Amino acid sequence: MAPSLAACILIDGRSGSGKTELARSLVQLWPHYQLVRMDDLYPGWNGLDAGSAAVPGILHALRWRSWDWAGDRPGSWRELDASRPLVVEGVGAISRASRGLADAALWVDLDATTRRRRALDRDGDAFAPHWDDWAAQEDAFIARERPHELAQLIIDGSSAVAALATARVALGA
Repeated sequence: MAPSLAACILIDGRSGSGKTELARSLVQLWPHYQLVRMDDLYPGWNGLDAGSAAVPGILHALRWRSWDWAGDRPGSWRELDASRPLVVEGVGAISRASRGLADAALWVDLDATTRRRRALDRDGDAFAPHWDDWAAQEDAFIARERPHELAQLIIDGSSAVAALATARVALGA
C-alpha cells in the first residue's frame, strides 16, 4: 500500500490568475508544506493534459519526474515526504481524477486582460509565442474537467493579499 500524504491542497486557475503567488504565500506561511508546481510537470508547451494526468500518480506514489525545460526532455526524479502536507499549484491541478485525493481545492479567478498582462510581464518572450496555444489547452481542459466547479472556493486573484486572507479563512488557518 502506498503511503498517504498528511494533507493536500490543490490550487488551480488560468495562467496569470495569481495561483503561483497564492501557493508561495501559503508555503511561506506554513513552511512545513511541500510545493509541487505544475510548471515542473508539463512536458513542454503542449503538455497541460499530461501534467494534469500526472497529479493523481504523484499523490499516490509521492514522487514525480520533473521536466527539463532548457533541455526539452524529462528531468530528475523528485520525492515527497509523506509526513509533510503538500500544495500542488498550477493549471490542471484540479481534475476529476485528482480532486478526490486532496483535502482542499481552490480556484483562482481573474479577468483575461489582467491575466495576460501578468503572465507576459512575468515570463515575457518565453511565454508570448505560446500564449494562444496554451490558452486553447486551458479552454479544452476547463470545458472537460470543470475545475472551478470541483473547487471548494473560488478566489479573486486581483490582490495577492486578499487572496491569501480568503484562502486562510477557507482552510481554517
